[in-house]
Amino acid sequence: MDNPSPGSKDFEIESRIVRYQDLAPCRDAFIDTRSPGSDQKENFTIIGPGVSENRNQFVHVSEPHGFNIGGARQPPRCLNSQHSHETVEVFYVHSGRWRFMTGEHGEDGDVRLEPGDLISIPTRLFRGFENVGLDTGFLWAVLGGDDPGRVLWAPYVFEMAKSFGLILLENGALIDSTKGEQAPAGAQPMPATTPEQVAALRRADSSALEQCVSRARAPRPPGIFPGAPGVSERLLVGAPPLDWAHGFTIVESTIEHGAAIKDHILDVSDVWFIQSGRVEVSIDGVSAVCGPGDTVTVPKGVLRRLRTLEGEAAIVAQVRGGDTLPRPSLPEI
Repeated sequence: MDNPSPGSKDFEIESRIVRYQDLAPCRDAFIDTRSPGSDQKENFTIIGPGVSENRNQFVHVSEPHGFNIGGARQPPRCLNSQHSHETVEVFYVHSGRWRFMTGEHGEDGDVRLEPGDLISIPTRLFRGFENVGLDTGFLWAVLGGDDPGRVLWAPYVFEMAKSFGLILLENGALIDSTKGEQAPAGAQPMPATTPEQVAALRRADSSALEQCVSRARAPRPPGIFPGAPGVSERLLVGAPPLDWAHGFTIVESTIEHGAAIKDHILDVSDVWFIQSGRVEVSIDGVSAVCGPGDTVTVPKGVLRRLRTLEGEAAIVAQVRGGDTLPRPSLPEI
C-alpha cells in the first residue's frame, strides 16, 4: 500500500490505518500449514515483508519502519509449530488464551498468556504457540528489523510437510505440489534442520520463559508522557526484564474517557495498536475513529494526537523505533 505524505492534497488518513475487519489472511503462509492441529491458522503481514514463506502473502503497508508488524489468528487448539528466529519476536495478546512452548518438541518449558499480556521471545530459541482458549484468538506481533529473516523449523516439521505435498526451498519460498507448483530450475529444497543446528540453539525452561513476559496490569515504568492527565503508561519493552536490544520500544497507554495523548511530534517510526475501546486519532490535523484490533502508522516528523471518545476508555499499545524512548517535541502555541 502506498502512503501519500501528510500535508499533500492526496493524503487520506485511512491510508495510515489497517483496520481489523480489513486484515487479509494467508492460510498457507508456512511449511506447517497442513500439519494436523496447524491447518486452521491465519497469518497476517500488516507492516513490512514479515517472514511468510508464501509469495502470495498480502502486505498491507510496505513502507520500511525498522521493524515489522504482523498477526496470527487461530481457533481453539490450533497450533503454530516449533521454530526459531534470528531476530526478536514479540507477541501482544489481543484476544484468546495462549500457551507458548519452548524446545525442539515444545517440552522444555511453557507459559500461558491472556489478553493484555506480552511476551518477547529471545532469538535462536525454538518456540511454538497454541490457542488454549474456548474462542478464536488474535496475537499482534512485532518482529525486529526491516528484514526479519527466515524461520528455522524443528526437524519434525519437514517430515510432516512431505506427506502433505509442501516443499520449502533454500531461498525460503514454499512450493505446494498439490496445486501443481514446481520448483524453478536450479532451485534446491531447504535441508532439514540438523541435530547440530538444534544443539546450537538456546534452551529455556518455564521459569526462564516467564522472565520474557510482561503481565497485564503489572506495575511497569512510565512512557514518554508521565503524569499526563487521564493517561497512565506502562513501558513493556525497553525496561527490565525486557530490556535487551529490540530495535524498538513498546508502551501501553490506558486512556480514560475524554482524555488524550496530546499533540506531539516524534522523529522515529510510530505505530499504534488499539487493544480496547474507541479512539480518535489525528495525523497532521486529519482525524479518524479507530476501534479494537486496528493498527495505525504515523509518519516521522508530523503532528499526531490520540484521544478517547466521550464516555469511553481505551488501551493502546505504541511501538516506536529505537532502543530508548524517543523525546517528543511539542508544537509551539
